[in-house]
Amino acid sequence: MNGVFNGCEKQEKAEIAEEEALDCVHEMDTINHYVGMYPIAAGGPVERGFSQFLMAFLGVMLIGFIFTSPKQRMVVLSVGFVAIAAWMALTIYSSNGFELQNKGYVSALVTSLDQEATGETSEPEIVIGGIAGMLKESLEESGVEVILPSQVEAAKKAGQQSAGADKTHLIKQLKLTYDIDQVKSDSLKPWDGSAFQVMSWHYAKSLGRYFNNPQEIEPMVKNLELAVHLVFYAILGAMALVVFGSRKNSGLLYWLLIVVPIALPLFFVIDYSAWLWWYGHTLNDMGAFSVKPFMPTVFGDGKVAQFTTHSYPYIGFGLMVLMSLVLAMAALLRFKQLKD
Repeated sequence: MNGVFNGCEKQEKAEIAEEEALDCVHEMDTINHYVGMYPIAAGGPVERGFSQFLMAFLGVMLIGFIFTSPKQRMVVLSVGFVAIAAWMALTIYSSNGFELQNKGYVSALVTSLDQEATGETSEPEIVIGGIAGMLKESLEESGVEVILPSQVEAAKKAGQQSAGADKTHLIKQLKLTYDIDQVKSDSLKPWDGSAFQVMSWHYAKSLGRYFNNPQEIEPMVKNLELAVHLVFYAILGAMALVVFGSRKNSGLLYWLLIVVPIALPLFFVIDYSAWLWWYGHTLNDMGAFSVKPFMPTVFGDGKVAQFTTHSYPYIGFGLMVLMSLVLAMAALLRFKQLKD
């Protein structure tokens, strides 16, 4: 839940010869941009950035539910929520707070930019001269990103190698790319290492990967920044509300301690569906082909133009459902306990 990762596995078939697994994320981004769809990494930026805090929030709620004494429960919840709030504030807004993000999230940001996230020495950059070089330079000056076949191959290697790189090196890779963009931009401020700055910059870069139109991107980035602020304070408000509701062993606020974690799979499906709708209804006019807005298939097989899509739950979603069933049984036992 903290990033976009390649879900494809190496094919072992007689009719298919693969030395390494296909990077399905990159392939989908390439195909989707022809109809004006934004890259997959542009979806759920706030959810992914706050995922570790939300999971910790749910964990503290479950721990609080274990205690039957209201006083003990309030102490546990208060201590846990204060720790999460401090962690969240330092990560989002403090200088170099991005270092407090989990490695999976950082790695996902690096690989989504097609960077090589290892400590190894990269291969020399291929320099294109002549007419081809002039054409490439002209396109890039006009705002069109040119991706060479050699860069595609490097991106595939980066996706495999990023898992082995330490978080410090991954952040250095992001900072290096940010510094390059900052030199070219009049609006980017010097790197301060806060998660807020990284999220805002990375979102803008993802949106402009294929459709580099600042007039469209800047308002979307402003909306993201506003959403980050709102979610930050909404989580703080939710923490205070939960602590207030834990004063007694009854009432709606008390049962939220267990009902919210139980409903996690439902929240995931709602959020997932909403972003699929966004992808299908936020089509950029710079796409090579024009299609009507559409709703991608949430679960099952679907079709977009001549392409077939497959969307099915994986192990993580199954574990969430299993956890919900276990928690539902625990809630039922607690209800009977309080009733007796």
